[in-house]
Amino acid sequence: MSIVKEIQEALAVLSIPEKAAFFPRFFKTGKGEYGEGDLFLGVKVPDQRSVAKEYYHKISLQELSILLSSEYHEHRLTALFMLISKFEKTKDKAVKEEVVAFYLDHLPYVNNWDLVDSTCYKILGRYAFENQKENLLRELSESEEMWHKRIAVVGTMHYIKKGSFDLTKEFVTRNMKHPHDLMHKANGWLLREMGNKNEGELISYLNSYYKEMPRTCLRYAIEKLDEDLRLDYLKGRV
Repeated sequence: MSIVKEIQEALAVLSIPEKAAFFPRFFKTGKGEYGEGDLFLGVKVPDQRSVAKEYYHKISLQELSILLSSEYHEHRLTALFMLISKFEKTKDKAVKEEVVAFYLDHLPYVNNWDLVDSTCYKILGRYAFENQKENLLRELSESEEMWHKRIAVVGTMHYIKKGSFDLTKEFVTRNMKHPHDLMHKANGWLLREMGNKNEGELISYLNSYYKEMPRTCLRYAIEKLDEDLRLDYLKGRV
């Protein structure tokens, strides 16, 4: 049995029919929705992480490519979890660069918000930060593809964790008026994370832009602020 088949069967055993029925609605897989056509086995994320932990060191990138190109969502997410482990567990710069190139080559399969949010900052964000390759994320932020834009801004999570905020603010500002609610949520989430790290940075940014932010973005960004200040922003009193 190939290792890909072995992993697929390990996930199939963990399938929960009720989850398989629920996930397509949760991830908006209907016609015209952002996850249109995605298929689900019904495997919980902790179970996928367990499978990834067991197999990541056994599977090659060539084999991982097969799993990541699957029509099943859980196959793709589990493959991405294994890719993160390959990146984090090595000290070999060449291997890290190979993983980053693999991730970029397979962006068409990183095509739902959980696939993006669970992985991009741990691979692309960290690599860009540690190697001063901001243009890697900047090019994605400038892409016409919505998932690429989300990868870029969520990728700056690693920068925020390190106390660096300029790239986050740049990407949020560039795509503030994006038509999709998923970008408004991502932008607001990253601004909120910036505020968790440095509230002064968030307030300074909000004072410049909050009146032109989409409402969803603003609500996400101010969620952790003092209630009175939060209401001031919502009511335009700042």
